[in-house]
Amino acid sequence: MSRLAQACLFAGLIAAGAAHAQEPTVADDPYQWLEDVTGDKPLDWVRAQNARTDAALASTPEFKAMEAGIREVLDSDAKIPGVQKIGAYYYNFWKDRNHERGIWRRTTLEEYRKPNPAWETILDLDALNKAEGENWVWHGADCLRPAYARCLIALSRGGADADVTREFDLENKAWIQGGFFRPEAKGGLGWIDQDNVYVFTDFGAGSMTESGYPRVVKRWKRGTPLESAQVVYEGKADDMYIAAFHDDTPGFERDFVSRTLAFYNDELYLAGKDGDLAKVDVPNSANKGVKREWLTLELREPWTVGGRTYAAGSLLAAKFDDFMAGERDFEVLFEPTERSSLASFSWTRSHLVLNVLEDVKNRLSVLTPGKDGWARSEFTGAPAFGTLGVSAVDSDESDAVWLTATDYLTPSTLSLADIGKQPEQLKAMPAFFDGSKDVIEQHFATSKDGTRVPYFLVRPKALAPGGKTPTLLYGYGGFEISLTPGYSGGLGRAWLERGGVYAVANIRGGGEYGPRWHQAALKANRHKAYEDMAAVAQDLVKRGITSPAHLGVQGGSNGGLLTGNMLTQYPELFGAVVVQVPLLDMKRYNKLLAGASWMAEYGNPDTADWEFIKTFSPYHLFDPKKEYPPVIFLTSTRDDRVHPGHARKMAAKMIEAGKDVTYYENIEGGHGGAANNAQAAHMSALAYAFLWQRLGGQAAGAAAGAKK
Repeated sequence: MSRLAQACLFAGLIAAGAAHAQEPTVADDPYQWLEDVTGDKPLDWVRAQNARTDAALASTPEFKAMEAGIREVLDSDAKIPGVQKIGAYYYNFWKDRNHERGIWRRTTLEEYRKPNPAWETILDLDALNKAEGENWVWHGADCLRPAYARCLIALSRGGADADVTREFDLENKAWIQGGFFRPEAKGGLGWIDQDNVYVFTDFGAGSMTESGYPRVVKRWKRGTPLESAQVVYEGKADDMYIAAFHDDTPGFERDFVSRTLAFYNDELYLAGKDGDLAKVDVPNSANKGVKREWLTLELREPWTVGGRTYAAGSLLAAKFDDFMAGERDFEVLFEPTERSSLASFSWTRSHLVLNVLEDVKNRLSVLTPGKDGWARSEFTGAPAFGTLGVSAVDSDESDAVWLTATDYLTPSTLSLADIGKQPEQLKAMPAFFDGSKDVIEQHFATSKDGTRVPYFLVRPKALAPGGKTPTLLYGYGGFEISLTPGYSGGLGRAWLERGGVYAVANIRGGGEYGPRWHQAALKANRHKAYEDMAAVAQDLVKRGITSPAHLGVQGGSNGGLLTGNMLTQYPELFGAVVVQVPLLDMKRYNKLLAGASWMAEYGNPDTADWEFIKTFSPYHLFDPKKEYPPVIFLTSTRDDRVHPGHARKMAAKMIEAGKDVTYYENIEGGHGGAANNAQAAHMSALAYAFLWQRLGGQAAGAAAGAKK
């Protein structure tokens, strides 16, 4: 999928119908009634489960103290306010104890350098919700340059992927009456100029894909009804997502249409003034980027072109206009090794900054295009350890970048760096917990097929012998997403300060070693991700860090599918399991909300693929005769990406079989699980309290007694 398409897709996803045709009958699935998201009967069941869970876990003084500690971190005024430069100002969206839904605010760079900048509030969501009787959650703003007087602001009800877009007057800090407005749906609205936008949304019957995303993109002129907008491109029903974008880079203004067929499978077209589309003729699997005169390609598969074969995982560059004219000469800016992959890259005005992972550790370098090709140099002042992030301050105007650095025990820092000069640290997050008693290690486990699987370990320096320390193993393993070290005050307070061990597994399916690491666990090879996770769990025991009775595992979304498989396939390895916003019923996942968009990852259960999919479908692997570790399911009613029916049905099936099941469903929150800091703190505290109680943490006896 192109970076343009990804930016759109993940910024504004939507609510599709709960189910399609050819569904199994209730006789095939007696818990299917729980898929009725807002039905009275299912919600009565949810509320009953929530009450039991709160009574069992949330009524003790220990829980309330933990929840308050997490909430204090989330509400802290001392967090680093990340900013986006829009015109002359630096904008930030901020939530704290006084701004539950948040405020959109701005300041100057001069003020931002100060320990306590003076901020100007642009939009107060709490005030807006009170005035409109709504529960809006911020989804971002797109402001039109060069004047930056008008913005398109996306707002979601309760945190769902579906959102609305409203036009905002940035100078007068007011909504524009009669301005552009996109009704609630998955999709987006993007500027072409002040009087024209691209709109891709739900236009009515037949306008959405089977995945529940826009199938049609139109050009919409100010002052005309949405119904009269001109069609720019129509995709097919089995496409994933159709969108269009205007590149407003001065001197390089262009328009593009993106046709996403599936994750990491898309087509990009250059739109001419006459409406003709010219395909950017590169592999669909490549991530495509266009910046000023350059076309960049991140290859996910080997590509032979122009008499040369380029390796998967490589980053290539060519002059865009030359490429569209037929030339096929590329410069290789990065080529992976067995130990390295490209994490990201960022353009400045004159340079390209590469961020490379070497055994899941970031390394930065700078490339500079010139008459004689691309010159390479080190990134001056880059920290030697920790997770590093680089992003341009203003890629059209300067060579300045934001540099972030963090790890599990070191509070995050934000620096301002001009390429070639020492970074200037502007902000540092406070220490929310005492990490001096802990140490970070990296180890490698050996999976079933002999693959070396890295994982990070955070443990007390004076780890108690005997393997009884409560240990939490976290994983994801999907969609080429890498898990790198990061500072979490909530995790530190709720888990590490209490003496717990924390491990993060970099299993296949993720992106830690580039496309090959992801592709190694697709579809029929999905089991390799689960074998990797099991290998890490076994390695923790082998090293004497913990033992199965004291080892917990946690994951959400695709990670919820992972932990669902740990629960059903490897129950002997764990003493407790946390399953968050999960996929679990892999027979019906493609018929629920956005599920059809993930078939490139898991396969199509309505075909012969079911023969391998059923081997990792926890809902079908569950055996009422088997013993399972205690499990907590956490999800959200408002999650319109992964259907809450997955968690509901699995929990109900296990409860009826008499298993040790805890269930909690937040009524708001979307796929993130929570719509505000209070909800987020409560959900996190439930997970940590459950784990600490079940894994034998100190002072867990009282909580366990409360449950009985």
